[in-house]
Amino acid sequence: MTKTIELIFDFVSPNAYLIWSPLRALAEKHGATIEVTPAFLGGMHKLTGNAPPFVRDADVKGKNDYAMLEINRFIAKHRLTKFKMNPKFPFNTITLLRMLVALDPNERAGFVETLLPAIWEQGLDVTDSEALGKILDDGGFDAEALFEKTQDPAIKQALIDNTEHAVERGAFGIPTMFVDGEIYFGKERLGQIDEQLSAA
Repeated sequence: MTKTIELIFDFVSPNAYLIWSPLRALAEKHGATIEVTPAFLGGMHKLTGNAPPFVRDADVKGKNDYAMLEINRFIAKHRLTKFKMNPKFPFNTITLLRMLVALDPNERAGFVETLLPAIWEQGLDVTDSEALGKILDDGGFDAEALFEKTQDPAIKQALIDNTEHAVERGAFGIPTMFVDGEIYFGKERLGQIDEQLSAA
């Protein structure tokens, strides 16, 4: 039976970019599949009372400096040297997430793979419809059809439902992973996920 890693995902989180390639490598190591579940991070924060760490910890002496140190260690370890903070960060990802919801689940990983480098390596302005559409078309997606689907009430509701359900299951931020019902939060949990998959 194929093992599954469910990834609660939003493009706006730098950590979603940072964990993506290492998580894919881990899944490949164990013959597991990654199931991408789109959820709106802003909605998760509102529902849980959480806040972005660099905002939440701004008044804690040394904490954000240490967080940057850990990010740089992670980047070095996993050779993610193309990473650049997006100049438009934080940006609105509702359109991207609705597109992700509209796709067949088997197409979602490819969609993520197409957009993450554009956003977190090339500085794509995700609110620039023309630039976004070109990247999607070049990646083999029908951008016009996806833009149209973002206005479908059922797609809008599905994203709301995904976000609420993720919170109900204990998620409060991105990236959150579920493996056999066990929850893991943050890119620092790759080792724990590795151990669980090894024991399965």
